Amino acid sequence: MIEIEDRALDTLLADDPGGPVVMLNLLRFRPDGGRESYQRYAEALQAELNPRYGLEVVYIGNGDPALVAEDGQAWDMVALVRYPDRKAFAAMVRDPEYQAITHLRTEALLESVLQPTTPVAG
Repeated sequence: MIEIEDRALDTLLADDPGGPVVMLNLLRFRPDGGRESYQRYAEALQAELNPRYGLEVVYIGNGDPALVAEDGQAWDMVALVRYPDRKAFAAMVRDPEYQAITHLRTEALLESVLQPTTPVAG
């Protein structure tokens, strides 16, 4: 599933340990213009939403051939995006301005993983 459902956001917020969250994005693009559509999505985020919600792109890179993976587990791109907290992420996803551009992400991707991560203590 590429769209984020409300109940997934509710779970994200209910499980909130507090503090920043880094979202792991694993992306597999559609062969017919997926990369270009995703670039338009990223540019739209950067213009208004990144500063409004405190997003910080920590890392973005193209996926090279996997060294250890089952068939079909290689990804075209990996991104780590830091948010000040889970509430900021949920507020951005629910923002009508974000909703107006999310179709670019959906059109770009064949498959994706969006996984919140928290720092390991100690």
